[in-house]
Amino acid sequence: MSASDSAKKKSSKSSTGKPWLHAAAIAGIACGSAAVGALLLIAIAFAVAYSNLPTIDALTDYRPRIPLRVWTADGVLISEFGEERRDFAPIAEVPPRLKQAVLAAEDDRFYEHSGVDYSGLLRAALANFASGRRGQGGSTITMQVARHFYLSSERSYIRKIYEIALSYKIERSLSKDRILEIYMNQIFLGHRAYGFAAAAQVYFGKKLKDVTVAEAAILAGLPAAPSAYNPWVNPKRAKQRQQYVLSRMATLGYIDAKTHESAVAEPLRPRPNASNPSATPEIRTNVRAEYAAEMARALMFDVFREDTYTRGLNVYTTIVSSEQQAAYAAVRTQVLDYDRRYGYRGPEAFIDLPEDAKAREQRIEDALVEAIDSPNLWPAVVVEANPKLVRAILHGGNEVRIEAEGLRFAVRSLDPKAQPARRIVPGAVVRVTRLAKGGFEIVQLPQVESAFVSADSRDGAIRALVGGFDFNLNKFNHVTQAWRQPGSSFKPFIYSAALERGFMASTLINDAPLIIDPELTGGQVWEPKNYDGKFEGPMRLRQGLAKSKNLVSIRILQTIGPPAAQAHIRKFGFDADKHPPYLTMALGAGSVTPWQLLGGYAVFANGGYRVAPYLIGRVTDASGKTLMEAYPLRAGVNAERAVDARNIYVMDSLLRDVTKYGTAARAATLKRPDIAGKTGTTNDSHDAWFAGYGGGVVAVAWMGFDQPRPLGDRETGGGLALPIWMSYMGPTLKTHPPLEIPMPPGVAVVGDDVYYDEFQPGSGVAAVGIEEAVPGFGADHSKGEAPKDPIF
Repeated sequence: MSASDSAKKKSSKSSTGKPWLHAAAIAGIACGSAAVGALLLIAIAFAVAYSNLPTIDALTDYRPRIPLRVWTADGVLISEFGEERRDFAPIAEVPPRLKQAVLAAEDDRFYEHSGVDYSGLLRAALANFASGRRGQGGSTITMQVARHFYLSSERSYIRKIYEIALSYKIERSLSKDRILEIYMNQIFLGHRAYGFAAAAQVYFGKKLKDVTVAEAAILAGLPAAPSAYNPWVNPKRAKQRQQYVLSRMATLGYIDAKTHESAVAEPLRPRPNASNPSATPEIRTNVRAEYAAEMARALMFDVFREDTYTRGLNVYTTIVSSEQQAAYAAVRTQVLDYDRRYGYRGPEAFIDLPEDAKAREQRIEDALVEAIDSPNLWPAVVVEANPKLVRAILHGGNEVRIEAEGLRFAVRSLDPKAQPARRIVPGAVVRVTRLAKGGFEIVQLPQVESAFVSADSRDGAIRALVGGFDFNLNKFNHVTQAWRQPGSSFKPFIYSAALERGFMASTLINDAPLIIDPELTGGQVWEPKNYDGKFEGPMRLRQGLAKSKNLVSIRILQTIGPPAAQAHIRKFGFDADKHPPYLTMALGAGSVTPWQLLGGYAVFANGGYRVAPYLIGRVTDASGKTLMEAYPLRAGVNAERAVDARNIYVMDSLLRDVTKYGTAARAATLKRPDIAGKTGTTNDSHDAWFAGYGGGVVAVAWMGFDQPRPLGDRETGGGLALPIWMSYMGPTLKTHPPLEIPMPPGVAVVGDDVYYDEFQPGSGVAAVGIEEAVPGFGADHSKGEAPKDPIF
């Protein structure tokens, strides 16, 4: 065998003896080529993606969508309008504990990497490979910002490449603090809250600077899954996520062991959810002024259109938070008290309860969602009912047991003999509220409506406004939109007109029966009566107003003439066409809104000047720059005098007597020498009013049904509307000292009364409807005879 043959044989043996080396070499070359190819493809894809990236003007010129906010004059938030609830917080105002919590939860190497944390991406890739799904993305805070502004939520490798490319571009254009600032103001955190400042308010009712370490950890845990870690919906999972964030903060050295232990042990106390019956009102910061907020929103939309909800407008109303709360409570209390007097009407709906437990639970929840929430009047579905016990389900599946005192109001509906529509049975939808002593009580939503509005009588600034019992139930604003008959609350304007035509506070007027010709009423023959059906004969004009005698008012108007009165009421801001020139005007048969009546009584309260009620004091943009500001006319400064000062002085004297011994005498319990006003009850008690003033504050209260019907045989303005007015004025006047209208020139004091100089006894109208200014009846009105001419 030759040497060459021997060599070939050895070579052949070598090749066939270790084939795996050959395969390994080939595989290595293939893998290397694949890796290079993959890297090349990624590089090409990255280059293509980077070259096609959009501009990042939305970040370099970041203008977050900030909602319209409506505030009280003393800086309490009333309401927000906008799809995104956001309160922009500069990064310098974000407390370190919150920044640290966010970094610990989302991106602890944020200030070290250049937009992409490759170690994080590798960890996510390995986790995804192990699980067989793309569950983790390894996104940094910068990558999350890129995704939120420019990319979809689709999970794909192509999107991830764009996300990385965008992150590099963002990091080249913005500082780390600016990126973090955008993130902390833009991220969605559940319940329409965008950004941590909004979330702190939503979940804890706090400003960012006031959140604790434990609360910061709760907030920092939300970005990963706002619904899953929501402290309202999933408190257990929220607590677990919080503990993870706290442990990360401790590991990273952001907090020490003592702080960590304290934060873990701190009870989870989120701000109560409004739909939860366990919510405690004192924790809430918002004032109940939905009608005022809606008025402000509508006014802003007229000016700013769609920008209203995104440019961060702040509307500062003239509402005073403490007075608004007093007004809201007064209206709500009186409406519920009135409704309770007339008994329980029965469940508001009935549903079928399926036998299947899950179907039953879902049907109950659906019924509760359909029922409109009302503060402290929670909907509940009855699952068991007998005269001694009712079991019912609230929102969230919580069960309440109602028994003893809690059943008293609805006891007749638990009688097996009750009418089907009124009987409480399983499947009945009822309302419950908490009893003061604990436990629950069956109640109902009232059908009657009410309204209240108050203002500074000197310039018309609205201090409190309640447009109805509950905005959620009825958005119709009864303060500004309800045209109702004012009844006797309109009489003072007729009396004011009479003073200009020679009538005196001491003028004797016959309170006697009267038959009015149809030509004088604009309708049929009219035979008016007093509210109590009694006639007291001749009495002084002062007494006639205090006692609200209809026949006295009619004789006054008959004497001065309806056209003269119609012209005079325009001085107070009333529309002439709403008050036709007939004798029925004397009893308030025209139409006013509470807002309009407020303006009219403000003239009496401020000495005779016309001031226009207004709600908005100023409007600013998100930076605090003033865009709009009110410059109201002010009584005695730049407002137009509407009525003679002497007229107002005498009328003030008359209206004070109404609250001393007249139909509003119960107001004397306020122990204020300066309160004055007038009750009003319309025909058949369809409307109940009280309008009055004191201490520089003028206010109007009203109650009635939206579809006018009697409130009740003995229901009056003094019994229904006056208590609302008093409940508001009681606490309000404590900060308003008594205000006296100074006696103007041209007023004479004669005996115990006040007069115009030119209309003193002997010069003014001495009597109307009688032959002499002495007690006794005059003409025989049973025969339709007109009143005698006034005696001078």
